[in-house]
Amino acid sequence: MRWSELGINIPYGKTGGQVKTVCPVCRDSRHNKHDKSLSCDMATGLFKCHHCGYSGSAAPKRENPYVPFVNPRPLSGKKPVYKKPKQPPENVLSAKALNWFKGRGIGGETLKALRVTEGPEWMPQKDREVNTVQFNYYRNGELVNTKFRTGDKCFKLVSGAELILYNLDGIKGTKEAIVTEGEMDALSFYACGRTDVVSVPNGANANLSYLDDYIEEYFDGKETVYIAVDTDTRGVVLRDELIRRFGFERCRVMTYGEGCKDANGHLMKYGRESLLSYLAEAPEVRVEGVFRISDFEQSLDALFESGLQRGVTVGHANFDALCSFETKRLCLVTGIPGSGKSEFIDELAERLNIRHQWRFAYFSPENAPLAYHASKLIEKFTGKKFGSRTLGTGEYSRVKDHLEDNFFFISPPDNFKVDNILEKARYLVRRRGIKALVIDPYNRIESEQNARSETLYISELLDKLTNFAQINDALVILMAHPTKLKKNTDGKYEAPTLYDVSGSANFFNKADFGISVHRRREENYVEVHVQKVKFRHLGETGVCLFKYNINNGRYVPYDLNRPENVPWDNSSHLAEKISDSPRDGPEFPFDFDSPAGDCPY
Repeated sequence: MRWSELGINIPYGKTGGQVKTVCPVCRDSRHNKHDKSLSCDMATGLFKCHHCGYSGSAAPKRENPYVPFVNPRPLSGKKPVYKKPKQPPENVLSAKALNWFKGRGIGGETLKALRVTEGPEWMPQKDREVNTVQFNYYRNGELVNTKFRTGDKCFKLVSGAELILYNLDGIKGTKEAIVTEGEMDALSFYACGRTDVVSVPNGANANLSYLDDYIEEYFDGKETVYIAVDTDTRGVVLRDELIRRFGFERCRVMTYGEGCKDANGHLMKYGRESLLSYLAEAPEVRVEGVFRISDFEQSLDALFESGLQRGVTVGHANFDALCSFETKRLCLVTGIPGSGKSEFIDELAERLNIRHQWRFAYFSPENAPLAYHASKLIEKFTGKKFGSRTLGTGEYSRVKDHLEDNFFFISPPDNFKVDNILEKARYLVRRRGIKALVIDPYNRIESEQNARSETLYISELLDKLTNFAQINDALVILMAHPTKLKKNTDGKYEAPTLYDVSGSANFFNKADFGISVHRRREENYVEVHVQKVKFRHLGETGVCLFKYNINNGRYVPYDLNRPENVPWDNSSHLAEKISDSPRDGPEFPFDFDSPAGDCPY
């Protein structure tokens, strides 16, 4: 383990279990510098500070790393009760604050209109009450949240308050909207006369689930949405997710010119007229299929800086060493009847949701009725057999709430055509932010082959699925049955390949990922064959083994060399909410860190 490299002092002789020690990040700023707030798991290398939130892994770096199963997923309910922030004093700003904002091109009228205030607030990073600037979030004239900021760029939102866009009331009923990455950029556009501007509440965070409750009310009538986020690597991630949610057909992406990475930087350097000119010239998102380097230069630069990254993993070490997933891809899963391929797809879905907050949509007629399918998912989330004898009513209610917000089921009453399925999935991308679509199985899609050959028909269908994945930044998982297989000389079926899928070799040729699930009945374990990974940075071909837990539908890694050592996982995978800190913003040159008692007012 790399404890010493990270500055973490593990007491001598501690080699196992949970160890608590001082945090190297917040220790020097703590009143009690000997407080052991950092919890370290000596087996996995995972650590977290319960004071400042510093976390990570001390596990040795590997060529093909995988992350052990950890759960950052917030557990959300259907009707959360949000905390109401305290009403701030009316437009209280010191002369120093006003002068600083003026130096950034933002005058007092703008600050008054958006009700920016200043005052004392207890900040966890400081472990004391300090002066802060307060960006107040309103909806329909009612205060919903407040972001506090200190002079050295410590941030805090009101714990338990609802997340909404900053200046949300400013875009109600407008034909256009500007979406920025921070409040300072929103203030910059407002100062230029563009009152139809909002800011995301938590910086370049690609999780935009807070949009779900009001995206229709505030954005359905918009003709143009300007994406005016930062041009750094994290800003590109936010940009792409905003385009995905609002729809590329009405989005225009803004750049800021040489030496500027955001709107406030451009306002200070070039002035109001120039900023508005750059906004007016913001290009539409091009989707015609002909591109120049300049059309994707920011993404290319981010790739140049960071390199090719492995995709997201599911938390099973043996599988993660072979395969990692990313969106804009088509994954094909096959296996003979009774092999557990649908159950394995559900395993992938549950773990991708828990580990990476991916929302899923299912078209799965063979899992009908829907209640049966939901009961299987509930078993995977809770680790318990479905039913009132094993699940308490409280846990059952919480996991239903989680499924309500994260899993959606497409079941048209009379039209199983692929275009109809994809239309409903596209709606779920816009309205609910799904990241993956499961079609299980292929042969339940209503055939539109007509006079075409089967090979051509399948090729065109797979192209539609791939295009959907790429345009909507989603992973499509398609389950397809193999053709009838022959037994080998031992009278057993061998694992089918993607070329054995009934209908066409295009199932192998056009898939980005290819997985075959094969159950060894006599030996009582399951082989998962990763038969295709199109891009080598995402994985490689190989075989991994699992045991299937019939009590909760989960798969656990299996080692033939240690057949007696099966670590059954019966724990609940739902965890309490973990909040992310907002991104850093521009530094205030005046002192907000003086004790609250020293405030002039």
